[in-house]
Amino acid sequence: MSTQTQLAVIGGGPGGYAAAFLAADLGMQVTLIDMEKNPGGVCLYRGCIPSKALLHVAKLINEAEEAKKWGVDFGEPKIDMAKLRDFKNGVVNKLTGGLGQLAKQRKVNFINGRATFVNSNTLSVAKTDGTTEEVVYEKAILATGSVPTKIPGLSIDSPRVMDSTSALELNDIPKRLLVIGGGYIGLELSTVYASLGSEVTVVEMLPGLLPGADRDMVAVLERRVKSLMKNVFTETKVVDLKDNGDSVTVKLEGAKVTEPEQTFDKVLISIGRRPVTTGFGLENTKVKVNERGFVITDKTMKTDDASIYAIGDIVGNPMLAHKASAEGKVAVEAILGHKVAFEPNAIPAVVFTDPELAWAGITENEAREKGIKVEVAKFPWGASGRATTLDRNDGMTKLIVEPETERILGVAIVGVGAGDMIAEGTLAIEMGAVVKDLELTIHPHPTLSETMMFAAELYYGHATDMYRPKRK
Repeated sequence: MSTQTQLAVIGGGPGGYAAAFLAADLGMQVTLIDMEKNPGGVCLYRGCIPSKALLHVAKLINEAEEAKKWGVDFGEPKIDMAKLRDFKNGVVNKLTGGLGQLAKQRKVNFINGRATFVNSNTLSVAKTDGTTEEVVYEKAILATGSVPTKIPGLSIDSPRVMDSTSALELNDIPKRLLVIGGGYIGLELSTVYASLGSEVTVVEMLPGLLPGADRDMVAVLERRVKSLMKNVFTETKVVDLKDNGDSVTVKLEGAKVTEPEQTFDKVLISIGRRPVTTGFGLENTKVKVNERGFVITDKTMKTDDASIYAIGDIVGNPMLAHKASAEGKVAVEAILGHKVAFEPNAIPAVVFTDPELAWAGITENEAREKGIKVEVAKFPWGASGRATTLDRNDGMTKLIVEPETERILGVAIVGVGAGDMIAEGTLAIEMGAVVKDLELTIHPHPTLSETMMFAAELYYGHATDMYRPKRK
């Protein structure tokens, strides 16, 4: 069987389906190819969405415990694992099923299978029903995503050693859990398991958690993380893993480790992700891959093969769903001949822990490393009325400013709901807003969002709810 199409999209994740849907909306004939029953990719099936559903439950458990000091005692939580899994799976099925319907409504030809390039204009698709289909296309968008990275030399085949995918299946709650990796995935899953009752130890090889974020913001998060976990070891390496059948023995190497050899019921390896750029015939095209395995593209997302574009995790960091979606839309517009380029001034990042941590634009650390002169305004949530009503003063809103122009170069927020607040900062950076723009924008009271306005006021030394000597 052979199909001809204007656009073939390989990979049905946030980048792939965003590209396919936009192309269909703009009148193109589109074929979308993915192994899953419906579009969604890692994000919806095994990443962003199921993890956020479980983090919501973790937040409820933690808030119920904290409510005791407010005079409300709900008692000890009773966790029904089967119902919890059903809730998580129900969220996934609802959203992916919805995407399947949207594909049908747009008349996108959705093929379940694995695509391999035969040449620069032809794909061979091994379908999940056992048949093979040839797809001849005018243009293709490659959006094959990424997979968890393994520790070189330490990978053991054991059901007790998990990656993020198996951890989200939530087969059980281990009494003792080791999480290798202090990045956002490791910390989010640590939060889930610790809230559900596991004794969690987190190990990070670098000097601090979340190495991409500013240290002052991470410090706020780290204090609460340490209160939730049994141990958090930084500058610590795992040098050996041994499967004992009913447990895993781990050898740790680090100055802060008092017991080099420890035993856990399960181990979660979460040290990052790598692009999926092998195994589907790229060698039969002109597409080039760099030394780190990322597909090389220009600013329109076009590869070295004029017929093929690439987006998402396979083209480089940050590996974020919203970046992939934006790149997918740029690729479609470029294919249609519109003058576009993927040149964002800011890509927001969010860590959905408790508290949440979010940032966009340049970080203070990055500015210092690059020798960029900046001024910083920090508004602590101890002076926020809304944060106080929530009994969550453990937050901070920070603006990173270009001194000469007062243009906002970066925004960072740590605290409850930071992920929902960072969009305002991202918009400010993209629009070239100056501090005065934020200061003069009337924000609703009492809200956490007004801490953006307060930080802007503080830059000039006259924040209503906090005193700081004038600097301007």
